[in-house]
Amino acid sequence: MSMSAVVLIIEDNRSLAESVGFYLESRGMEVDYAADGGEGYRLAVENRYDAIILDGHLPRMDGLDVVRALRREARISTPIIMATGRDTLDDKLAGLEDGVDDYLTKPFATQELEARLRAVIRRNRKEVARQVLKVGDLSFDPTCHRVRRGDRELELSPVSAKLLTILMRESPRVVSRREIERELWGDDLPDSDALRSHLYNVRKAIDRGFDTPLLHTVQSAGYRIADLPPGQRPPRVAAAVV
Repeated sequence: MSMSAVVLIIEDNRSLAESVGFYLESRGMEVDYAADGGEGYRLAVENRYDAIILDGHLPRMDGLDVVRALRREARISTPIIMATGRDTLDDKLAGLEDGVDDYLTKPFATQELEARLRAVIRRNRKEVARQVLKVGDLSFDPTCHRVRRGDRELELSPVSAKLLTILMRESPRVVSRREIERELWGDDLPDSDALRSHLYNVRKAIDRGFDTPLLHTVQSAGYRIADLPPGQRPPRVAAAVV
């Protein structure tokens, strides 16, 4: 069974990275590559991934240093599977304590890596779904699909509610159209106006009748939900364009 997910592989062994990447792509996933720790850290901070496969020994920035920087400095909670030749108990405990979600010792079977990858992605998606999301005076409990702004309860369709979940979960980050469409529909994209319609419905539900807009269009970049100071808010005319 395929899984719609975007995975970052940080691995300096090119043939291994390509082999794993081709396999995961054949299983329905999208894959990005980085050949060193510094580049891997940059990609992990600048993009959203469902999981990261990380080598322990890397040029420029060691694997555990990448984990520490992502968890402690960038505050990124993307699931990380460390796939490495470091196989002692102390190595594994150090990795898990620093924020690694799972540990796989080289050499490994690609099918086992896929199984572990699916497990951490499913677990992370369920954990995100259980959280009550809050931005400003807007709150959303995905477990019961209850959306409130201030003292007003809001109604959203299931797809618009999922769109709201994505934007609130990533707030205040700008989320690209491609990211949103992939998470909403996978590879089976609807017609080009579908996302536009759902963005309009979300904006109408959460912003109409309120003084402070929360859903913002960022020209040529994407969309975000954020409680911005007055000086940082786009003009209302621009914000209405989706």
